Amino acid sequence: MNLWLFCLLFFVFYFLPVPAGTHLFYPINGHINGTVNAEAASIKADKVVVIKNKRAMFLLRNGEILRAYRVALGQNPVGHKIKYGDKRTPEGRYYLDAKNPNSSFHLSIRISYPNQSDIDNARRLGVSPGHSIMIHGLSEEMAMLGNLHRYKDWTEGCIAVTNSEMEEIWQLIEEGIPIKIKP
Repeated sequence: MNLWLFCLLFFVFYFLPVPAGTHLFYPINGHINGTVNAEAASIKADKVVVIKNKRAMFLLRNGEILRAYRVALGQNPVGHKIKYGDKRTPEGRYYLDAKNPNSSFHLSIRISYPNQSDIDNARRLGVSPGHSIMIHGLSEEMAMLGNLHRYKDWTEGCIAVTNSEMEEIWQLIEEGIPIKIKP
């Protein structure tokens, strides 16, 4: 990336105001996002909810919000994922079924897409439903963008957060918890 572009991004990120509603951090036991101490780290989310049209992801515990994050979605974010390559983020009820510490996108947690309904629908349409939908951080090439990555939906259908947010999510989520992705 050339120096001019880097300086422009640096200026935008650090000096311009953030659009209303983009700061969605909720305290957990009085600790703000990014400052989780040992006591707070022992609290785990039991459900994740994503609201696509708000570009928001919530980690919940007993129905209470532990954390909230702004997210980037698939490049074609409106509607449910139907087939491989449609660049849509799925909608529906799934599970977070595996963690990958060696992800090329700075940690990733796999969403159990496709479920049986997705597979059946794709089969009826004669297409592949796709796979490997994740919650993940940013690649090495994109890491310096930080929060700026949220200004455009850019994934292949995954849910993306900053690397520091992904590290926090990694600590707060155990494999097997449900995720509901709403339009």
